[in-house]
Amino acid sequence: EVQLVESGGGLVQAGGSLRLSCAASGFSFGDYAIGWFRQVPGKEREGVSCIRSSDGNTYYGDFVKGRFTISSDTAKNTVHLQMNSLKPEDTAVYYCAAVDAGPVEFGAAWCADYYAMDWGKGTLVTVST
Repeated sequence: EVQLVESGGGLVQAGGSLRLSCAASGFSFGDYAIGWFRQVPGKEREGVSCIRSSDGNTYYGDFVKGRFTISSDTAKNTVHLQMNSLKPEDTAVYYCAAVDAGPVEFGAAWCADYYAMDWGKGTLVTVST
């Protein structure tokens, strides 16, 4: 049974940092990308950052602007998202998902909601000002 469990969300002041973790189980970790998405009320869910452990390819949303770093611990089937220089507009529920874009060349498609297969329940990140 596929499971993805997020942790690490919380309340921080603007300029602070958080590290999110996504623990995956129930599938072959290396066969998929693991993506971080976020959503706020009234907006579409957007891809934040994704990583494909089989080759180490990563993707970052344009809005990240060098502030976030994604990493994969294959042995633990866990993906981390280090978020630095947080801004109030980063406030959202952050979800991790297993993504499979098949033969598509690695890029934006591997961090697209359309190709997400399974989702965690989310962890809330709140950035105050």
